[in-house]
Amino acid sequence: MNTATPIPAPPPFPAVRAHRPGLRSLLIMVRAETKMVARDTAGMVIPFGLPLLILLTSASSASQEVIMAGRTALDLFVLPLVAVMVLTMIGVLNMPSFLAYYRRAGILRRLAVTPVSPLMVLLAQVIVSFLHALLGIGLAAAVAALAFGMRPPIDLAAALGVLALITAAMYAVGMIVAALAPTPNSAVAIGLIGFLGLGATGGMFGSRDALPGPVAEIGAHLPFGAGMDALAAAWAGQSIEASSIISLVAAIVVGSVIAAVFFRWD
Repeated sequence: MNTATPIPAPPPFPAVRAHRPGLRSLLIMVRAETKMVARDTAGMVIPFGLPLLILLTSASSASQEVIMAGRTALDLFVLPLVAVMVLTMIGVLNMPSFLAYYRRAGILRRLAVTPVSPLMVLLAQVIVSFLHALLGIGLAAAVAALAFGMRPPIDLAAALGVLALITAAMYAVGMIVAALAPTPNSAVAIGLIGFLGLGATGGMFGSRDALPGPVAEIGAHLPFGAGMDALAAAWAGQSIEASSIISLVAAIVVGSVIAAVFFRWD
């Protein structure tokens, strides 16, 4: 009687490890986002041109008015205004329009089924827009220093910390716009309303003292007004009001939660 020789089981295939995109992939995305931002002429130029125009029209007289600690109105009012304006314009207006376009074009949906998560697109856009904002603020500061004798903040570390908080707060507000806007055009419209609303109540068009009391009080607790107050205090070397820091942190938390709940990848 013949006994069939058992056929040995084939060796198991080696486990295939899913490839996770790393730093190289992020740098490629950042380069692609940089090209997209550079092609948007209006979005590229306006965050440089408009704050610089406001600086040039105000700096001559403001640089002659000493307020405290050897710092002039240029240092304590105009420069904080310009910095907050740049961050608001890019965070609330520019960045959401790109994300809304990517969602409308189906780019985020396609990326969702690849190893490159849509979150990497978001991270790349944040990095590029942040560098864009730094260039705008740096250009304004350079012109103010070279042409009008702008002096740096007395408490530089506090000023940099406040700038980081303002950036995060404006991006959180911008993510609300990106989450709720159904189309790129609506993102621009909502972002523009948000930019003007925050600026009008925060002191972009003049001192908040000229506003009605309740409006001025609300503006002081919104990211634009709170950011200006905190940055001016750091520039003068004074203690920063806790209410300004709390307002900025609250904007970050509320904006992040709302964006996380309502943001759609497709």
